[in-house]
Amino acid sequence: MKRKTGLFSKFYVILCFAFFYLPILVTMIFSFNSSKSLTKFTGFSLRWYLELMDNVEVSKAVYVSVTIAIISTIISTILGTITAIGLSKCRKILREVTLTINNIPILNPDIVTAIGLMILFSSIGMRKGYWTMLLAHIAFSTPYVITSVYPKVRSLDPNLPYAAMDLGATPYQALMKVIVPMIKEGIFAGALLAFTMSFDDFVISYFVSGNGVKNISIIVYNMTKRINPTINALSTIVILVIILVLVGSNVIPVLTQKRNRPEDKKRRRIIAAVGAACVVVFLIVLGNAANGKHVLKVYNAGEYIDPALITQFEEENNCTIVYETFESNEMMYTKLSSGETYDILIPSDYMIERLIKEGSLQAIDWKLVPNSENLLPEVVTNTYDPENRYACPYFWGSVGILYNKNVVDPADLEQGWELLKNTKYKGDLYMYDSERDSFMIALKALGYSMNTTDEAEIQDAYDWLVEQRDTMDPIYAGDDVIDNMISGNKSIAVVYSGDATYIISENPELDYFMPNQGTNIWYDSMVITRDCSETDLAHKFINFMTEEESAAANTLEVGYSSPVASVFEEMAEGEYEGISAYVPDVTNPKNETFAYQEPAVKQLFADLWTKVKAQ
Repeated sequence: MKRKTGLFSKFYVILCFAFFYLPILVTMIFSFNSSKSLTKFTGFSLRWYLELMDNVEVSKAVYVSVTIAIISTIISTILGTITAIGLSKCRKILREVTLTINNIPILNPDIVTAIGLMILFSSIGMRKGYWTMLLAHIAFSTPYVITSVYPKVRSLDPNLPYAAMDLGATPYQALMKVIVPMIKEGIFAGALLAFTMSFDDFVISYFVSGNGVKNISIIVYNMTKRINPTINALSTIVILVIILVLVGSNVIPVLTQKRNRPEDKKRRRIIAAVGAACVVVFLIVLGNAANGKHVLKVYNAGEYIDPALITQFEEENNCTIVYETFESNEMMYTKLSSGETYDILIPSDYMIERLIKEGSLQAIDWKLVPNSENLLPEVVTNTYDPENRYACPYFWGSVGILYNKNVVDPADLEQGWELLKNTKYKGDLYMYDSERDSFMIALKALGYSMNTTDEAEIQDAYDWLVEQRDTMDPIYAGDDVIDNMISGNKSIAVVYSGDATYIISENPELDYFMPNQGTNIWYDSMVITRDCSETDLAHKFINFMTEEESAAANTLEVGYSSPVASVFEEMAEGEYEGISAYVPDVTNPKNETFAYQEPAVKQLFADLWTKVKAQ
């Protein structure tokens, strides 16, 4: 019986370790994959490591993450240790109240803390960037240090410092030579926890950062918008560094016990002092990097520009671009509402309409954008900026159905959006995890406008989605649909036209079509904010992005349809041959562009979408 129990325990341990470390092992293996696929290993290659080394943005993010983690750990460890020692000498009621307050940031959801800090920095007029991120990390790390150190302090004999002072020690010596050595395990545990929390944090960092300052978590998050295997290479390097640190932390103490001479201690102190000085120098360089140059702040979606274009524009105009990215139009709006300022935004159509109504944009002086003559006529005329005063098109496209030509019967394509309810393909379908796009599909399938505010029509669309969910068993997917369709995991998916272009280039067995019932024609455009401090430079940037060479490089990198006529035609015949089939059919009167939704209507759609996914 004992032998069986032992075997079961060993199996349980192996299973636990496999659960913890198998995803890490998979990440490391796919960092050497020769293709972009995150699910199929096609051959060994160092391609992604080479691309990682050439990525200046990642290098800056590593620097920000490491320096902020080290500095915040040192400061929060000192503050937390002093506070824990002080609490041990306080009255009971004060100690309990303080510890309760200390637990609030620990128990508080990160998003609440992030928004609170963002509002605090905005209200006091503190410019978001490196220092706001550092202060935020100190603020949320210190409570963890207090929680780790305080139990160790409470376990000490309270008479120890007094005994030390009776023997001739000063209060400082009693603290440093008696108390601190006896609670060092708690201090080290708190410091490690603080470092881990800081290095790993995303939510708080995202809301309190600005002016182009990003840590590793923000960079990785932006990379997940499209398939970017450099994430695997970066993760593998971080894992290897952690392993080396763990090995070193176990080997070095053994070696120092064997050789603990006074000169070794002096050498270690010199090395520590030099390291601290280097950190200070790096901070000074970071703070003064943009001095003497004009700075243009651009806010765009993640993975939505050719990075080389940013460098080229900076060199041509002797300026610095502070380039930040957002997850969604709503996230962008939240940052703007918090008081964050930018010069150029690149939002979607309905959000541009909202910003125009709220007076948040300034009109473009088209005389300063001569390359606007290169734009396609069909992208210049639009509903979200009917007078063509505020927005210059950046990319455009549609929403349609991606399907496997070897599985889907061509005759079934005549069903349009009703194909997504054809039980022949039950369980073989990805629906886009988007409230507005999913309701657009249902509304168009029913013959309604996708911008309807009629509650009866919205209810009909909800019933359509519920019926589809119950009969088709769809998977609601986000950007992960790209790799899944390339790998052939499903035969049908709702995707954006630009993603369809890229997916088909990787998997020729797929094709894309836009149902005749109509679809969403979307536009992402460049706009200049009302508070823009570099108006001339902003116009130069817009003009630069509409140059033929710049537009071609951008489309080639991102894969979406260019609004520049010559580039659109060139890509349709060249690198993205056939792309013309994946852009909106502007002759179809049933195609529409999303309009701004009033809060009550938006809330209705949100509530119904929650019900669709919850059941």
